[in-house]
Amino acid sequence: MALSVTGVLIAVDGAAGRSPFVAGGKHLMGSLSGPLSGLGDPLTGRRFVVLILVMSGAYALLVLCADALPARSLLAAIVAFHVLFLLAPPLLSTDVFSYLGYARLGALHGIDPYAHGAASAPHDAVYAYVPHIWRHAPTVYGPLFTVASYPLALLGLAGGLWALKLLAAASGLGCVALVWLCARRLRIEPLRPVVLVGLSPLWVVYGVGGAHNDLSMLALMVAGAWLVLANRERWGAAAVVGGAAVKVTAAALLPFILLARPRRDLVIGMAAAGAALAMVALAVFGPHALAFVGALHKQQLFVSSDSFPNEVAHLFGLPGVIHSVRLAAHLLLVVVIVYLLVGVWRGAGWIAAAGWAMLTLAVTTTWLLAWYTFWSLPLAAFSRDRRLIVATLVVQALFLVHQVGPLFT
Repeated sequence: MALSVTGVLIAVDGAAGRSPFVAGGKHLMGSLSGPLSGLGDPLTGRRFVVLILVMSGAYALLVLCADALPARSLLAAIVAFHVLFLLAPPLLSTDVFSYLGYARLGALHGIDPYAHGAASAPHDAVYAYVPHIWRHAPTVYGPLFTVASYPLALLGLAGGLWALKLLAAASGLGCVALVWLCARRLRIEPLRPVVLVGLSPLWVVYGVGGAHNDLSMLALMVAGAWLVLANRERWGAAAVVGGAAVKVTAAALLPFILLARPRRDLVIGMAAAGAALAMVALAVFGPHALAFVGALHKQQLFVSSDSFPNEVAHLFGLPGVIHSVRLAAHLLLVVVIVYLLVGVWRGAGWIAAAGWAMLTLAVTTTWLLAWYTFWSLPLAAFSRDRRLIVATLVVQALFLVHQVGPLFT
């Protein structure tokens, strides 16, 4: 009950009016505000903190008691929460407007989003909703996502927004369904894993509510894991490559599969998918097709106040992420990845190892955002590694407390 009430209040109050948690504090008007507009009270900082913390506590209890609760009720709740946050306005992030900005640059203005930012079309309707920090930045997203977003630009600003919200909700539910299938394939009771993913506050509020393409990336990545578990290595590798062509993070899964499964079919699948995506990218974007790699590298030089390296630096009396802190974080990432790869080569489970790798990526980056903290969650859910599940939830809890603490005070 507490989970349902707090979720509904966050979604409804987020649509009630101007709020720092909706589209960067802008008051979304008309069809941009969504069907929940005007039903609640504006979502203030303290109100959001109380609601998200109560929601998180209810989620933790639900995960612990999942096996004792009716499966149909839990599955219905997962679907209902995805629909609820689909209908909410864009929450806690303006990234969805950046997605639209890049799509409209290419589809409506003939401007390459891998070479230019939203500032190249300042009279476009989406420009006012793109944060200043990103207006001159080219896209960091993969060519599959960028090409797929072009048709959405033809739907208008509101149509494109709700299409991206629908994509996020569908991807989230698809990923939950694939977690169920993976658990069944591994002969694990699937109810707790899908509850762990599908009712996570960060997953539904930040992920679905914010319409983040991380959900599409994870859906393709988990689809790849399921196909590999079903001994369809070529299609599995192709799906993971597709996930990496949405957001490059998904590529972290590939070396672990290559060490654990027959390599010939995996390499064929990777090569075929990579070649197909490269031809499409070159046809659409020409010489700038791989420019997102450089843009992504520049983004990773940024520092967010919520990142673990930044907090560790402060604990040691440093002003923040200086060169030595960044170097130590990179070294830790390399050491952990090598350790995990050696473990898989010696026979350790590749699913748990890949989950630890995804979690380490989130912990060591200096540019940590809320949706990065659930990168490892689907793999952890069906990994059989309770330590990975606990570590993922602890990282999420630490991030959440660090982010919402100042709002409460």
